[in-house]
Amino acid sequence: MPSALPLGDPAPADGLLPATAAIDASSRNFGVYLHVPFCRVRCGYCDFNTYTAAEIRGVSQSDYAGHAVHEVEFARRALERSGLPARPVSTVFFGGGTPTMLPSSDLTTMLGAVRDAWGLAPGAEITTEANPDSVDADYLRRLADGGFTRVSFGMQSAVPHVLATLERTHDPERVPLVVEWARDAGLQVSLDLIYGTPGESLDDWSRSLESAVACRPDHLSAYSLIVEPGTKLARQIRSGVVAEPDEDLQADMYETADARLSAAGYDWYEVSNWATDDNHRSRHNLAYWQGHDWWGVGPGAHSHVGGVRWWNVKHPAAYAARIVADESPAAGRETLDAETRRVERILLLTRIRDGLATSELDADGRREVAGLIADELIDAKAALRGSVELTLRGRLLADAVVRRLLASN
Repeated sequence: MPSALPLGDPAPADGLLPATAAIDASSRNFGVYLHVPFCRVRCGYCDFNTYTAAEIRGVSQSDYAGHAVHEVEFARRALERSGLPARPVSTVFFGGGTPTMLPSSDLTTMLGAVRDAWGLAPGAEITTEANPDSVDADYLRRLADGGFTRVSFGMQSAVPHVLATLERTHDPERVPLVVEWARDAGLQVSLDLIYGTPGESLDDWSRSLESAVACRPDHLSAYSLIVEPGTKLARQIRSGVVAEPDEDLQADMYETADARLSAAGYDWYEVSNWATDDNHRSRHNLAYWQGHDWWGVGPGAHSHVGGVRWWNVKHPAAYAARIVADESPAAGRETLDAETRRVERILLLTRIRDGLATSELDADGRREVAGLIADELIDAKAALRGSVELTLRGRLLADAVVRRLLASN
């Protein structure tokens, strides 16, 4: 979750939600995100709410699982008292930071708290992110034994000089090993890649794609590098130490990724995500794009339930103080009006392969559809079925497509 938090409105200390949050709640899935904010080193491009050991003096990583468990119990009470129906958890996602900086027993303890609070739906997807150098075979086996079903490794690149620019510390030759260990433990595997790093050539990117495909993961994510303000990388670019990412080259890299992954049997289902089949899509991330409910646990974590969105205080020490006081760790929140929810739904659903029903567009938006077809940005056959679905060119220009669909807003 990004480190910058919006202002929003004050959040009540008891965590109670307005009555509107319970409307139609039974029709929405419920997920839990657990943010683990610890990293061995801070990568220069990262804008997430993460801390190295040197940055969190006075906060003990060994206490973190207990604090997260307390927030889970707080969340259970708050949702129940707010009139939300009891719903088993469909997906659980441990993100960071590097969740696997913590002992496997801490992660399974937090998962156990979620299970005790709400129960897990049959076939629930339970994922943790991991760095390739933060786990071994025994660690992954203990996760699987504790109920995890999926692991997402931050591979980023197979090229040493690209990893060095990103300040990633793992040896790329370790990636096939951790994938094999995860498979041996019975876990589904996703690999995360980044393209467009300063100094990365199209050949470098092709090499990373070949290495990733050779591991035969169930799922692959490929994100273009975004230079976030305030990061070390942004300062390096501003001072001329490294070059700014080339947007034209990034577009070529995306097309290369789609062609190579399609040839290897992966289908895109969201602009930056591919899977071997529908069963291996990231259901947790799909829940974000489809507007379902989730509670975010941990410093800086964001939550969304029934059109109410809130975000926790950022620093682990401030978070711990709220938890110990049995108060909501939320720093602020907002209740989205109907039009804002409609606009966000268009923005998010347009990005996924299943598409957006044209009936959700206003009259001006529907008039844009013919022009978007003519510009080869959305699929003509899908439009005849009443759905807005991006073409490859449309995926490259997804933001522009959304702006045209929302031109009247």
